[in-house]
Amino acid sequence: MELIEATDAPTRARVARSVLENGPSTAAQLAERLGLTPAAVRRHLDQLVADGSVESRQQRQRGARGRGRPARVFALTESGRDHFDQQYDDLAADALRFLAETAGDDAVMEFARRRVAFIEHDHSRLMADDPDRDPAEALATVLTRGGYAAGVRESPIGQQLCQQHCPVSHVAHEFPQLCEAETHAISAVLGRHVQRLATIAHGDGVCTTHVPDVPHDKHETTGSTSTTDPAKDGASS
Repeated sequence: MELIEATDAPTRARVARSVLENGPSTAAQLAERLGLTPAAVRRHLDQLVADGSVESRQQRQRGARGRGRPARVFALTESGRDHFDQQYDDLAADALRFLAETAGDDAVMEFARRRVAFIEHDHSRLMADDPDRDPAEALATVLTRGGYAAGVRESPIGQQLCQQHCPVSHVAHEFPQLCEAETHAISAVLGRHVQRLATIAHGDGVCTTHVPDVPHDKHETTGSTSTTDPAKDGASS
């Protein structure tokens, strides 16, 4: 039985990827697209549905409805999409391992800084359009647009920037430079020393960054560079 499952796995992955790339599909469409028999496709779809990777829906009818039962289409669930996201995480981790081996940790750090360069750029544009906007709230907007689902909470000694999602959490667990660069960018746009209190990459439910009420050093200004890397002072992921 285990041998059959191992043999089926690559074909089942092809079925799921076809749904990912082409959208909701009927068993007949998948069979034609992949060169498989309808019976084989249905067997794989049954397993994907049982795994929670795919769900069955009633096909939307265009024009007059014909006789007989409407065809069922199969679409990826959120869990099914997460599986493909994990594959991209594996690819990214492999690429960063190669970069570290061939060019060193400094090259990985430079990559991490370039990856989050959008934070300073987009935050600057938002603040230029609305100078009275709260800088931390503007930062949360920038991060949310980047896939971080961020928000700001008030605290007795400042604010907390909370990121409910991290698109690179699996990779950042192995390469903390990704979190270090992100923390440095947050510090730069807010013009003050910030501290990471929790990170998804370390198993916490949310990435939490403490933003104090006033700059840590009166000489700090927005976009300035401190002699101490704020990412290394706080928790890195």
